[in-house]
Amino acid sequence: MKFIISFAQVTIADIPRVGGKNASLGEMISALKSKQIRVPDGFAVTAQAYWHYLDHNALRDPLQKILNSLPNLPVSADLQKAGAEIRQRILQGAIPADLRNELCAAYKKLSQEYGVESCDVAVRSSATAEDLPTASFAGQQESYLNVRGEDELCLSYQKCLSSLFTDRAIVYRREQGFDDFQVALSVGVQKMVRSDKACSGVAFSLDTETGCKDVVLIDASWGLGEAIVKGLVVPDEYVVHKPTLRQGYAPIIKKQVGDKRAQIVYDGRADEPVKLIPVPEEKRAQFCLSDQEILALARDVMVIEEHYSARYGRWTPMDVEWAKDGIDGKLYIIQARPETIHGTSEQRASLGLAQYHLAPDAIKKVLISGLSIGQKIVSGPVRIIKDVAHIGDIRSGDILVTSMTDPDWVPAMKKAAGVITEQGGRTCHAAIVGRELGVPVIVGALGALKVLTDNQEVTLDCSQGSVGYVYAGRVPFQQVRGELGEVPVLPVQLMLNLADPDRALTLARLPVSGVGLARLEFIITNTIKIHPLALVFPEKVTDASVHARIDHLTAAYADKKQFFIDTLAQGIGMIAAALYPRPVIVRLSDFKTNEYRNLIGGTYFEPEEENPMLGFRGASRYYHERYKDAFALECAAFVKARDVMGLTNIKVMVPFVRTIGEGKKVLEEMARHGLVSTKYHSEKMPGSEKETQCRLLSDFFRKLFVKKGVGKTTSARTPLEIIMMCEIPSNVLLIDEFCKFFDGISIGSNDLTQLTLGIDRDSALLSEMFDERDPAVKKMLKWAVDGAVRNKVYSGICGQAPSDYPEIAEFLIAAGIQSISLNPDAVMPFVARYKKK
Repeated sequence: MKFIISFAQVTIADIPRVGGKNASLGEMISALKSKQIRVPDGFAVTAQAYWHYLDHNALRDPLQKILNSLPNLPVSADLQKAGAEIRQRILQGAIPADLRNELCAAYKKLSQEYGVESCDVAVRSSATAEDLPTASFAGQQESYLNVRGEDELCLSYQKCLSSLFTDRAIVYRREQGFDDFQVALSVGVQKMVRSDKACSGVAFSLDTETGCKDVVLIDASWGLGEAIVKGLVVPDEYVVHKPTLRQGYAPIIKKQVGDKRAQIVYDGRADEPVKLIPVPEEKRAQFCLSDQEILALARDVMVIEEHYSARYGRWTPMDVEWAKDGIDGKLYIIQARPETIHGTSEQRASLGLAQYHLAPDAIKKVLISGLSIGQKIVSGPVRIIKDVAHIGDIRSGDILVTSMTDPDWVPAMKKAAGVITEQGGRTCHAAIVGRELGVPVIVGALGALKVLTDNQEVTLDCSQGSVGYVYAGRVPFQQVRGELGEVPVLPVQLMLNLADPDRALTLARLPVSGVGLARLEFIITNTIKIHPLALVFPEKVTDASVHARIDHLTAAYADKKQFFIDTLAQGIGMIAAALYPRPVIVRLSDFKTNEYRNLIGGTYFEPEEENPMLGFRGASRYYHERYKDAFALECAAFVKARDVMGLTNIKVMVPFVRTIGEGKKVLEEMARHGLVSTKYHSEKMPGSEKETQCRLLSDFFRKLFVKKGVGKTTSARTPLEIIMMCEIPSNVLLIDEFCKFFDGISIGSNDLTQLTLGIDRDSALLSEMFDERDPAVKKMLKWAVDGAVRNKVYSGICGQAPSDYPEIAEFLIAAGIQSISLNPDAVMPFVARYKKK
């Protein structure tokens, strides 16, 4: 055939003939089929056919004349008029007979291949400058879904040709330096995957926010994938850790249910081949993909990335579209292109960190929130634009507020200081373009169009992790940029204090040796929100409204206890994966009773104490009849993160261990639930008993977590180090005894100062006396480090003191401490001090 070439005969070298999209489909079919990458078959109508169409209808000169009449960057009205005229001329043309015959013959052959009379196909534009590693033309032209029959196919082909001259495509080509007649259009015809009966989505072989190479990010929603791309839904979000997936583990480090309110499905009418319908409430609460499917899809994405990286001779992260067929139940790759935001430069070659911080005393009134894109803070007046026809109203520095965007909105987004959309997820158009332009965006901000008003001054804050906030007025903030360059040799291991898993991938770029303190409380308070005992003993919760809140949060889980285990494991896993293989010390939960009571259902299980700071907290809870059933869930989360996800860089830290006997009880309780201290049990158990313990533990986590196709089933377990928080005077006074049972100590300077000086650290009246530099506190710090050195165990400090007082850090370094763990904003100043020396 002269104008048609099957995908099986196409490779990435054929971009000049078939465009980037079709070349990539052919490349995967021809090169990756042996690696079990499933791609629906089809064919490409070549770029030569495009020129043949224009010449047959004598369109070159008229189109060139219209385009020449436009200035380089035309104003909206002139652009709309010229684009409409060009598209109309193309649609009024006739397909040459030889081209039509070949097109219909190829379609008939594809239908026969799938055993049907008229195959349902997607007709997609594929420009010859599209999907290059350095420029993305994705979304500039149109696609048509569920096309059936020769007449509909031919009409869709003409529509694709005309979409080469959409207003957005004309502007984009000029911005990228492409001549309008240097770019031709090929069209791909591909068998549809029946994802209207299942689900579909997009996947990236990196984190789209930070550019981290070590994760696969997957978005999923019910029905055809256009709903995600067009920002009609907030999809499910899954994150998988590549390094441990390669080792055979099941490292799903994030699973977040999206508000999948609508889906695109087939429609029987010729004029409306697809339609948008609502998703039932119960289905919206379900995950679109099983764990096995998430892992299988992540493996496919990794295979594709590795292939294209080898093909281009450099790391080439990929943007992949996928679909699940609701008839055969299989996952298919329907498109893959190089990711062009992070893939064009090696970010880690030189580390430049720009961090935004709200002023410490800033007064914030939250107006609306959504998903955060861009890690910046901006202020400006609101500009509400509900229709793309009015994007000319946007002024430089405005905060653009709309329902959702598509490529036609890009000129407005370029002028805006920030963008807020009511719909969409992290991979919708607004999010992708926002990253490319460096404009902070909040997507999925439901109700924004009602809450915000034109000209209202607001502050858009995307610096807080995965959730973005819109505050009333201009809230003061500062931008701190640190150009790191070469990291100086430090006299101590520099570690990081971290609580929010959503910030882990960003903060992992700091020059730290690991995490000295990862707190569980943030995960429990902000993501789980439910008291664990309310999930273990739901019958004790008598308030129907509390049950309703619990049911809403756990709707995706048949077993509500598993919700707690999985969510906590994923939070721990995200932090450990971000720093992998650097060590991450995760502290067991250390809520006080009043804090536990604030969790959903907490009042049914927590006593009221006069002094919670010195009450039922830390280690004393873990083995107590009143709480140990909840502690079992906490232990299960750690076992899952280490043994199922393979994140063996995790170490566990026990807080507030008052006595030697309490320390032993906690270690025994942890061992019963799969967390065995190598030091304590190797000294305590004879050889045969240790072998039995290992076998029982292997069976324990295999039965709990490992299903066919998910996770590693080896009985080999990486030794677990258990660290003790050294924060009570008894810990210091009996340091030699405690070091017999724990693998190290981490000093908690806040509580140690409080208990040494007898000062409530929350007391405003005594705040001036609360000082870690007090001689008595410094003596305690010195004794603790001396004891660890004497017993040859790990020693670190994770309390606030070194972040606030550089002289405390210097004092501890001189004493021989092994690591100092700082708050994120204190890391760069600490490094800078040694850079000057």
